[in-house]
Amino acid sequence: MGKLVVSAFMTLDGVVQAPGGPGEDPDGGFEHEGWSVPFADEQLGRIMAEQFAGMEALLLGRRTYEIFASYWPRVTDPADPIASRLNAMPKYVASRTLREVTWHGSQLLGGNVPDAVADLKRRLAGELNVQGSRGLIATLQDYDLVDEYRLFIEPVVLGTGKRLFAAGTLPTSLRLTGTSVGGKGAIYCTYETAGRPDYGTFALDENAQEVAEEVTGTPRTSRP
Repeated sequence: MGKLVVSAFMTLDGVVQAPGGPGEDPDGGFEHEGWSVPFADEQLGRIMAEQFAGMEALLLGRRTYEIFASYWPRVTDPADPIASRLNAMPKYVASRTLREVTWHGSQLLGGNVPDAVADLKRRLAGELNVQGSRGLIATLQDYDLVDEYRLFIEPVVLGTGKRLFAAGTLPTSLRLTGTSVGGKGAIYCTYETAGRPDYGTFALDENAQEVAEEVTGTPRTSRP
């Protein structure tokens, strides 16, 4: 059984839209494309190389596929750890509009996307990784298909833009499995999904309130 992992660059207010540069995703008149670039450093490069080395396959939405396919095939240095893995590994593309995909190792997902992704997870032994692809991620979240998040949380607030966890996202508990801090203030966090959230209350029950009043000498107040 494979594991579906979402990797994302994210602002402190949860925005994941267009981290890499102009033209990446201007939807909604987004004016902050490229916000992640100033926080790139050597540690980021090492972490990204480690991530790609551990992937079995990549899962992409149409927009991210087109961005990747226009760039990475032109990076042909076999010593480049990211380009060599991206160009060699299987790539699955979720799109209702594309009729063909030409990047080596790419394949269009047919039919219902959640069902197709669930089937991929059953067939793969390793990691199926999602990069970018905010619309696709929302669908995967709706169907509870995400197993892990790997987030580069960067010290910037934008106030607008597409968020990783938008209003209406399926309530989900996360278990922190790792952290590291980059030299430019970015925090790299990994989380496993852990089912539905637990709930509680900080309110004291009647018996606990009476004990607290006896210990502290606080007089009882009227209660409804």
